[in-house]
Amino acid sequence: MKKQWYEQLFENYGQKYDSESYTHGTVGECDFIEAEVKFDKSLRILDVGCGTGRHAIELTRRGYSVTGIDLSESQLKRARKKADTDNLLIDFQRQDARNLPFSNEFDVAIMLCEGGFSLMETDEMNYEILKSVTKSLKPHAKLIFTTLNGLFPLFHSVNEFYDSTREEGNSICKSDGFDLMTFRDNNIVEFEDDSGTKKTLECNERYYVPCEIMWLLKSLGYTTIDIFGARLGAFSREHKLTTKDFEMLVIAGT
Repeated sequence: MKKQWYEQLFENYGQKYDSESYTHGTVGECDFIEAEVKFDKSLRILDVGCGTGRHAIELTRRGYSVTGIDLSESQLKRARKKADTDNLLIDFQRQDARNLPFSNEFDVAIMLCEGGFSLMETDEMNYEILKSVTKSLKPHAKLIFTTLNGLFPLFHSVNEFYDSTREEGNSICKSDGFDLMTFRDNNIVEFEDDSGTKKTLECNERYYVPCEIMWLLKSLGYTTIDIFGARLGAFSREHKLTTKDFEMLVIAGT
């Protein structure tokens, strides 16, 4: 069976991934997470789509117990190596976020930088991620995640956004058309993997509007749902969501 684009992208991309511009906000994002959990280091945190472990490692440094899951063994290998270098004990597991083995185990789940959600090829699969993560949480838990803001491409050019955030040596992303019927953006990603091999992938990502997120989360039993504009390294409840925000920050509680 042919691998999906998100599986191909992360096959041999751990070191290069850590140099991408969108990974440079880790410390500020963890500052926000700490404030949201009221600095309670007794809480167990699940990092969904943890990638190379940047949030899991930073939170563990600060004294939290974190389990990181990802579909990519290559990303997890990089995460384990970084944790070992820092003498940190972190449970990194290869798991599919659509079918997690946990039940009522975690107090907090984070799913940042799309962490799987919105990358799946169908809306049903994206919903399965939310459903599976929710099953992993204890009662009265909190879910914090980011996802693509469907209001942005209605008012702005996705390609202009990609151009404005591009840095030397990073991957190049070009939108090939935003579908108003499905709110999916077809795009082309050009990048170089850790072996120096240049690759081109056809990708497909789902953008969500706030009312969709509200409905999905309410259907899973969340009673408090707050949505803000997500800014790299500077998550804040003060950032009201606007059409200029490329991503949304979602904070939900059961």
